[in-house]
Amino acid sequence: MPEKIRDAIVIRGARQNNLKNLDLDLPLNELLVVTGVSGSGKSSLVFDTLYAEGQRRYVETFSPYARQFLDRMDKPQVDRIDGIPPAIAIDQTNPVRTSRSTVGTMTELADYLKLLFARASQLYCRGCARPVRRDNPDSIYADLRARAQQAGDPRLLITFPVEIPKNFSEEEILKLLESQGYTRIHSKAKERLEVVQDRLRISSAERARVIEALEAALRVGQGKVSVYPVEETGGSRDSANHSPFTIYGQRPVSHGHHSPVAASWRYSGDLHCPDCDIHYREPSQSAFSFNSPVGACETCRGFGRVIGVDYGLVIPDESKTLGAGAVKPWQTQSFKECQDDLVKYAKKRGIPLDKPWRNLSAAQKSWVIDGEPEWVSWKE
Repeated sequence: MPEKIRDAIVIRGARQNNLKNLDLDLPLNELLVVTGVSGSGKSSLVFDTLYAEGQRRYVETFSPYARQFLDRMDKPQVDRIDGIPPAIAIDQTNPVRTSRSTVGTMTELADYLKLLFARASQLYCRGCARPVRRDNPDSIYADLRARAQQAGDPRLLITFPVEIPKNFSEEEILKLLESQGYTRIHSKAKERLEVVQDRLRISSAERARVIEALEAALRVGQGKVSVYPVEETGGSRDSANHSPFTIYGQRPVSHGHHSPVAASWRYSGDLHCPDCDIHYREPSQSAFSFNSPVGACETCRGFGRVIGVDYGLVIPDESKTLGAGAVKPWQTQSFKECQDDLVKYAKKRGIPLDKPWRNLSAAQKSWVIDGEPEWVSWKE
């Protein structure tokens, strides 16, 4: 009867190379280290037995056509291996010399990670740390029902923003809106209008009406919708005595024991945080790759290091004076001319040559390190 396979790789009768009929159980989901003297069979066990068998079984899952393009390894000399997963191996004699090569690029795991982050990651706003996602009429409707129920089912104004272009006046925009049937303005702020799409109570309004209002608001508002809970003021706001445009106030309202309702509930059909008004671009694989200008660090450009001057090496002994050779690189015969120029022009600028570097002022140190911005050429 075969042994019960546990959460381990079970090796029985391994005879690859210098292995002598080795039986071994290796636990899964742990970091294992195989060590021993040279010639003890470490590589024979790890690479020529375990990796070879895992790779061979993985290749066998492909079609015969696909197998011809893959490297195939010989079956190792072993009686049985159970519980072995597909594996990857990194050769310690890697010939790649480029500074951009990493374990992730060599094993091609970086390609899968880029795809995972680009397709399955959740975007959070850098301003408010809230999730950023695309809203649609169905998701907005579901959120409105939940919020309205929590807020005591207030009356809601569904609005959308309209920006007033610089080459148009507010009156022209209002006339254009009126010609399209929009005669209610919720609020005005600088060069932006909040236009009322519909007024309703979510508990009594038909779902089709709410969805239709949200679709229209998203379309005309270029993907942005704001919903305002309002107080009941008594009487109709649409009587014939009103002017063509009704202006609603904008303030939080409270309902009994409930907490005050937010001034607005904002939604966006784009990758846009409606609260912070920050737009985000569509995630791509390049954004998560240090080998791409899109995803590379702006400082190191994806190399993981920067080239700069270590002033601790340039001026290692701050007790020295400029005259005594505080700037170490200029004390060799090759750069003696630089030291001579420093002494000559320091005297002209009143920089002390007999004072320790640590006692010089910040301006004097800056003159030595950065030079003079307006300097072009010295004239005797």
